Amino acid sequence: MPLSVQSFVVSPFAENTYVLSSQGEAAIVDPGTASRAERQAVEAYVEAAGLAVRHLLLTHAHIDHVFGCHHFAERYGKAAEHGGWQLHPADAPLLENAVVQGEMFGVRVDPPPPPAHDLAAGDEIALGDVTLRVLHVPGHSPGSVAFYSEADSILVGGDVLFQGSIGRTDLWQGSLDVLLASIRDEVLTLPDATVVYSGHGPKTTVGAERRTNPFLRDL
Repeated sequence: MPLSVQSFVVSPFAENTYVLSSQGEAAIVDPGTASRAERQAVEAYVEAAGLAVRHLLLTHAHIDHVFGCHHFAERYGKAAEHGGWQLHPADAPLLENAVVQGEMFGVRVDPPPPPAHDLAAGDEIALGDVTLRVLHVPGHSPGSVAFYSEADSILVGGDVLFQGSIGRTDLWQGSLDVLLASIRDEVLTLPDATVVYSGHGPKTTVGAERRTNPFLRDL
């Protein structure tokens, strides 16, 4: 069965939380759910679809992507692989300082648990009969990653590439040069038909962004 992607637009940051699923297994990606109602909506979808949450995945650890880490770790962590959230180690300081991040933006966040497993470029994550490959795409944050299903032509890319834009680089250890290199080397090398599910805004394709995204003209 192909990879199913269900999105939830959540929090004051209008972040996209994703539930990926295949063959009855699910991965929750980037739980930006800031309210009880938003968390319940994700749980209701998982339960109605009869899914077993096998993975808890973070593309990066900025505040708008981790509001729900504490809640979903308690709800699904024991049954998930590695017992909790999977994150690139370069973003571990961001997760550790999630409460401080919240204070900077004037919002409250429940302290997330430490990462349970380190992600690295080239890792393969099994989900039903789908394999997700981990791409390391720093620049927006030092540990940003994307999850790529070659068979399904799907990239869950976090805040690296948006429809008509790219991720901001003015936060801790962000770098425009590094981000553009990540997009050039890891994203634009994928087939044009690859559907990109971003951390904010609508989905797009690699080909559409290659042709029309003003930030990519010189890549």
